[in-house]
Amino acid sequence: MNWIFLIIAGLFEVVFAFCLGKTKGTTGHEMYLWYAGFAVALCISMGLLIKATQNLPIGTAYAVWTGIGAVGTVLIGIFVFKEPVSFWRVFFIITLISSIIGLKAVSH
Repeated sequence: MNWIFLIIAGLFEVVFAFCLGKTKGTTGHEMYLWYAGFAVALCISMGLLIKATQNLPIGTAYAVWTGIGAVGTVLIGIFVFKEPVSFWRVFFIITLISSIIGLKAVSH
């Protein structure tokens, strides 16, 4: 169950990064709504991370959480914000995913 909490926490990290990215092109009321979404997603992500680290090693949990967030944020950047795609970007995303799977495999 802790791994599920950790995965969901990582997904909410992607949500808060997405909200932060959306604030770039907004002003006024809309900007504050995106900032509110950022704050809510941040709190959920941190709360689930805290819950997951009660039974998982902190080093592994934090690395997996940030890895999910990093991969998800890069993918959101590519598909939503139209950031450039290159061979090396894809290569390192795959490397990061492989590292997350490896950490999960060797953690008890």
